[in-house]
Amino acid sequence: MSTVEAFAERGTAWLIRNLQKRVPYNPENPYLAGALAPVNVESTVTDLKVTGKIPKELNGLLARIGPNPLNVANPGAYHWFLGDGMVHGLHLRDGKAQWYRNRWVGVDGVNKALGRPKAPGPRRGAIEVVNTNIIGHAGRLWALVEAGALPVEMDGELNTVKHGLFDSAVRTAFSAHPHRDPQSGCLHAVCYDPLYQNRVQHVVIDAAGQVVRRVNVPVSHGPMIHDCAITQSQVVILDLPVTFSVKSMLQGSGLPYAWNPKHQARVGLLPKQGGAEEVRWFSVDPCYVFHPCNAYDLPDGSAILDVVVHERMFDRSLHGPESQKVTFERWKLDNATRRVQRTVLSEMGQEFPRFDERLTGQPYRYAYSAGIDIDNQLPQPLIRHDLHTGKIDFHHYGPSHATGEVVFVPRSADSAEDDGWLLSYVYDLARARSQVVIVNAGDLGGEPQAVIELGVRVPMGFHGNWIAD
Repeated sequence: MSTVEAFAERGTAWLIRNLQKRVPYNPENPYLAGALAPVNVESTVTDLKVTGKIPKELNGLLARIGPNPLNVANPGAYHWFLGDGMVHGLHLRDGKAQWYRNRWVGVDGVNKALGRPKAPGPRRGAIEVVNTNIIGHAGRLWALVEAGALPVEMDGELNTVKHGLFDSAVRTAFSAHPHRDPQSGCLHAVCYDPLYQNRVQHVVIDAAGQVVRRVNVPVSHGPMIHDCAITQSQVVILDLPVTFSVKSMLQGSGLPYAWNPKHQARVGLLPKQGGAEEVRWFSVDPCYVFHPCNAYDLPDGSAILDVVVHERMFDRSLHGPESQKVTFERWKLDNATRRVQRTVLSEMGQEFPRFDERLTGQPYRYAYSAGIDIDNQLPQPLIRHDLHTGKIDFHHYGPSHATGEVVFVPRSADSAEDDGWLLSYVYDLARARSQVVIVNAGDLGGEPQAVIELGVRVPMGFHGNWIAD
């Protein structure tokens, strides 16, 4: 990182902090209440009540991360995406739940407040928050955020080890959603940086944790590209009309991005080894996508992309996402017309689409998502889409239960696409307590395979993964 870049980051951070001080005090913020309210302690629980039978094949860690601010001076200025990161983990082994832990991600401000030493490693980013995803890569556990701070390595008990872009010396903005190529083991990410509003980057991390590719792709207005997708040969770039907003920043938003009707909505296909001049762009009606599910190539040069679509985003609220309408759609990126053909598969509110990641970039049958109702925090079921038949099935966790992101774990390396388990952290709105629920993927309508009572609250948050031992 150059001296100019470091100065720009410090200046941006100073400006955002001071503009937020101008926001009138307001004790009310929906992202600090109910199921989203932060917890104020780090816990270790080993006496875990289990109902049912934990499959002995499940040996590993179910990790989840989300915003959990230590201190909020003015709730009226708080944005959900900017809360201090907290990692939650449940470790399973030999059919037993060994422990649950939650730990704050050790960025400098958190460690200082908790009286802990500064973690080693380089720093970057105007905002010191790492709170969006947690993955296993290069044999270790990494907490991630987009467009700002570097990843943070966590150990097997969720303690912070170091900061850095995996094992690379590169200090560039990364993504919360890299996607692993099943053939090469490389992570592919599309990364944006508010300091560089005229380009995004395709960044590739090899299986050993080294940066092996960085390609600049020209864009305009500084779009927020939260996620991407990969096919067997290409990377999908979602250049949609949520862009950097000076107006939002001047209003005191810590996340200065907003709906921009002047920004042309388009989707790009970049060859995995290609340059920016090889991107094929496909126009699409204005909308926003946080999370694609999966994508794959078609023989005629077109591609299929399944996505959760928001009609608009960051159009009103300065505190978090507001969804006027949400649909699950199949997009065909038509090579002949260079337009996106949209087919609505479901109009039910949902987010966090997942699938059997052994099939990343390939045709697949089942997509899983979590029902959402952010405004009312109502019970939220697991949703399964059969993409061959169009049938939609549900697993309802209970009359007051809401599931977070669901992770599919196959029974074995060569088992069928629906032969495995669906694991998620589930919040009981009536008791303000959390569980981990294991559902048999082949029997969504049946009783859960196992329910592990954590005895604590795990606030509804962002993303997580299964990291096998």
